[in-house]
Amino acid sequence: MKNKELRELTDKELQDRLEQAEKDYLQQKIQHSISPLDNPAKITLDRRDIARMKTELRARELKINK
Repeated sequence: MKNKELRELTDKELQDRLEQAEKDYLQQKIQHSISPLDNPAKITLDRRDIARMKTELRARELKINK
């Protein structure tokens, strides 16, 4: 997910997507530890997407508090 797409989401939508992404990420890590995934690089991409979402939420939080 691109930063531009993240900025267009509301806080609630972004929080919901973050929670779902974290659940999916943990599930993939568990599956990968049991048997190798077809595309293990997806784990890295998902982790980066989660970081982007958290960064956008934090930026919004700081902007509100100013």
